[in-house]
Amino acid sequence: MKILILGAAGQISHLVIEKILKETNHSLVLFARHGSKRIKISDASREQIMDGDYTDINLVKKALEGGDAVYLNDVNSLVGVKAVVEAMEACNVNILIAASILGIYGEVPGAFGKWNERMVGTAGISRQRHAADIIENSSLDYTILRLTWLYNQTGNEAYHLTQKGEPFVGAQVTREAVAQLIVDVIETPADYAKTSIGVSEPNTNWSKPSFY
Repeated sequence: MKILILGAAGQISHLVIEKILKETNHSLVLFARHGSKRIKISDASREQIMDGDYTDINLVKKALEGGDAVYLNDVNSLVGVKAVVEAMEACNVNILIAASILGIYGEVPGAFGKWNERMVGTAGISRQRHAADIIENSSLDYTILRLTWLYNQTGNEAYHLTQKGEPFVGAQVTREAVAQLIVDVIETPADYAKTSIGVSEPNTNWSKPSFY
């Protein structure tokens, strides 16, 4: 497969790139603002850097040439999300994995839900919900990842999933676990097609993350 990573300079993207290069034979297009200055290639035969902003639909279309799947590291820009969806549909690239946040469906119960809403703010949650609506109303085989609060812990790749319509459980998750999940989706995309998944660490059903 040829995978386009949008927002390739991000922390999760960096971990995903490492895992794909180490554990698969897939090739990568690494797309980011000033990517050639921010990203270092380790395998020139499998990696290509493209500088740009994913709000530019024509540039995204160019990056999608010969592609099979897309990982979108950030859905904060509604203009960008629309551009990515339209570009993918125009280029007949159907597999989209998009990183979002928890709480966009009002699915986080109890004290943690109230804490999360206070920390993120209603405007941020609403924007991410609109981004999810754009993706869910598309023709793509999307997987939306509703990520809880993130931290780093080398070797901790454990994740717990909840489905749309279920209460969200879990106050934190490692970026390493999220990277593992993304690679798992890439390897078996049909298992996750047209889903919006809550992503957390097992046994972290607390009122707030441990690092707050």
